[in-house]
Amino acid sequence: MLYRVLADVTAGLHFAFVAYVVVGGFLAWRWPRTIWLHLAAVGWGFSTVLIGIDCPLTYVEDWARERAGQAGLPPSGFIDHYITGVIYPRELLDEVRVGVAVCVVASWIGLAWVVRRRASRSATAGTVSGMSR
Repeated sequence: MLYRVLADVTAGLHFAFVAYVVVGGFLAWRWPRTIWLHLAAVGWGFSTVLIGIDCPLTYVEDWARERAGQAGLPPSGFIDHYITGVIYPRELLDEVRVGVAVCVVASWIGLAWVVRRRASRSATAGTVSGMSR
């Protein structure tokens, strides 16, 4: 029972990580310092897909499922098992990958705009308050 819970929790964490890779840049609009965490997550996430680096979350889930007497993940991994062909058709894999990359880049461009806008507001507020003295 404990191994099954561990496998399920690991799968949940894995889903959360994948979601963060896709939309974490938008969270940085509210909390700009989190962009460093997002850059690391994107680097890792894209490396697992593009280079084929094994994800430790996939390993932990697979290990726990096997100890729980369940079938482990297929060699193709977490995304192929739970997402591709389930959330979107397998034939659209390339389009989804491009869409994820566009989403990430758009969030970063938006973050640059938000940070610049906040800086200009702060500069304007400082100038205005300095004039009123």
